[in-house]
Amino acid sequence: MDYYKVLGVERGATDEEIKKTYRKLAMKYHPDKTKGDKAAEDKFKQISEAYAVLSDPAKRKEYDTFGASGFRQRYSQEDIFRNFDLGDIFREFGFGGGGFGGRGFGGGGHHGFHQSRRPMKGADRTLEITLTPKEIVEGTTRTLTVDGGASTINVRIPKGLVTGKKLRLSGKGSPSPHGGPAGDLFVVSKAVMGDGFIPEGQNLIYDVELKLSEALLGATVSVPMVEGGEISLKVPGGTQPKTKLRIRGRGLPDMKGHSRGDLFVRVGVALPKTLSDEQRNAVEKLAEIGL
Repeated sequence: MDYYKVLGVERGATDEEIKKTYRKLAMKYHPDKTKGDKAAEDKFKQISEAYAVLSDPAKRKEYDTFGASGFRQRYSQEDIFRNFDLGDIFREFGFGGGGFGGRGFGGGGHHGFHQSRRPMKGADRTLEITLTPKEIVEGTTRTLTVDGGASTINVRIPKGLVTGKKLRLSGKGSPSPHGGPAGDLFVVSKAVMGDGFIPEGQNLIYDVELKLSEALLGATVSVPMVEGGEISLKVPGGTQPKTKLRIRGRGLPDMKGHSRGDLFVRVGVALPKTLSDEQRNAVEKLAEIGL
């Protein structure tokens, strides 16, 4: 639940505003006033849980940082109400010591405020690894150093882990400070250039250079595939430098193996730094006819 919405306060509400709002709602929904109204009792549980979190600076900071889902992974119901004396609060509000007609919030959890203890989970960690296009196409195995270099784990990296994709390793994060389960380790991929292939998302770029005559007249070039082998590509005459020619389905796969990106062959023209006499004469003749 969204504790701020439950109390009806803004996220930037002051401690005094939160306390004042809770007092008003508690006066309205307290079981001593609603006598057997199950909906009112449930509402009272919700506002009391929200107040227990938002009135505690440390818990509120955790809630604001990790959100409702992340907070509940770290705090059990018992954790939420630990060091939270509702009896004192109710006495301040004029309800006497117990609340719930003297039964309080303990007593085996009759009103659902105490559940079986779930110790706080350890923090998650993130580790970035670099992968070449070939490793992304075929998958690979990596030995990762964790715990500040204290230990290593062997991890099978699946196909398709392109830049930004994450692999979750349950229980390989930070240990819990309270004896609970360890957090998770998220392995994040960063694709890097390899074997001449430049990764861009699921697509690849491969540069080829043509002679001037090939660029003008056209040529057929052999383009390597990231998984091995070659494919012949026809480059039309007059193709301009930096033009990208697409070879469909020869890029990087997705993690589900349903599709692959494309391979783009980027055309360049290799100009000689020096010319032989014969070459110079030929170029001068081309210049005379306007080429």
